[in-house]
Amino acid sequence: MISRMVGYLSAKRAAIVLALLAALAIGYVASADDDPPARASGEAQLGGTSSSACGATVLQTLSQVTQRIYDEGVSSERTEIAMRLVKGSRALREAVERDDPAAARTAAQALLAGGHLTNLTVTREGKTLASVGAEGALAPLHGSIPGAGGAPIASFVTSVWADRGFLSELKGVVEGDIALRGSNDHSLDGSFEMPAGTIPPAGTLTEHGTVFQYASFPAATYPSGSLRVYLLRTAGSTAHFCGATPQDTLVNTLGRVAALIYAGEGGPHALIQAHNAQQNSALLQAVAERNPVAARKAVVGLVYDGSHIVRLRVSAGGHLLADVGGPYVLAPVSAPLRLHGKQIGELELSIQDDEGYLRLARRLVGLDVLMYMNPTTHPELVKNSLGPGVGGFSSVPASGIYHYRGRTFRVFTLDARSFPAGTLRIRVLIPIPYT
Repeated sequence: MISRMVGYLSAKRAAIVLALLAALAIGYVASADDDPPARASGEAQLGGTSSSACGATVLQTLSQVTQRIYDEGVSSERTEIAMRLVKGSRALREAVERDDPAAARTAAQALLAGGHLTNLTVTREGKTLASVGAEGALAPLHGSIPGAGGAPIASFVTSVWADRGFLSELKGVVEGDIALRGSNDHSLDGSFEMPAGTIPPAGTLTEHGTVFQYASFPAATYPSGSLRVYLLRTAGSTAHFCGATPQDTLVNTLGRVAALIYAGEGGPHALIQAHNAQQNSALLQAVAERNPVAARKAVVGLVYDGSHIVRLRVSAGGHLLADVGGPYVLAPVSAPLRLHGKQIGELELSIQDDEGYLRLARRLVGLDVLMYMNPTTHPELVKNSLGPGVGGFSSVPASGIYHYRGRTFRVFTLDARSFPAGTLRIRVLIPIPYT
């Protein structure tokens, strides 16, 4: 079982073909000022040592997770929201109809301020009316802006993935280096600097004496263009995922990813929310006065102000003053409440509930989950992504094979912390074959 960890999920798809996971191990030596010139070494080899085959399995698995996250910017709930907002913006439509670049730019910036898109370019009859957003972005989305009568009056390109946001999201999940390498063979700022020259899509390379294994997939840049996304791990860092079979290695690798997603919910994002609550003057005053009515009012304000807190409770002197939020939340973090340098109480909060973890596991990794409260006494199934007819707690193994309605899964168990205390046992199910 995997215990709760503190990590970072900064914070979601090519199929893995097991026959290829022991494939291309192409040596490559990187150039540097004090290194030999870059060169490819040898030719593609099928098979290789067991350690290199294991590393290839790990990299291909993590590369698939990486592509799933990239595809959140291609087709997902977040892209649907972004497209709907752009097409439905009355201010933008009216600015286009007036052929007013200043108003179009103001409307476009307002759309970005909502946090649902990172870039937006609007053009009409070949003329750019507005272009706003991050300096670098991925996964361009194309659409048309309808006029009052419904006919298209302009076109737009938008994105929900700024380069840095994509990199930040990945690093908390795959624990590797990421290179975004453009068609000019240069790595984008902020990503791992790949060697110059032609590089195979998968294999190994040596950079300043360190051997990396890597895998990659093609992607698109905003507003146009192409690049490849490379995922790299040092050769030694994949060894602890190795299992007796490629499937065992895949399960070990995805088990780590699932644990990291959970760990991220108690990481920096949660700590930021705890810090904000510690600075809330209304909450501090209520806790100092031990006033339950005022404390609840302050807590309700924090939970429902768009801060992403899903549950918050405060206490003072061992007495609970307020507890607001959903019933099934996980990964709680605790912090003291101080006023004028003196501790006056404590808070406990969570930024994720069981439904949120379920959605992340399915969307980013393609996993199903079963979640049980009170697993050691009276197990209660509180979240189920499989569907009806799932057997009782004892019928789903903690590890191994599980069959459900003609589908086969490999199972592992993640023990999470429920709120405010206790264990939320998560059976994580990997579909076999994993796609």
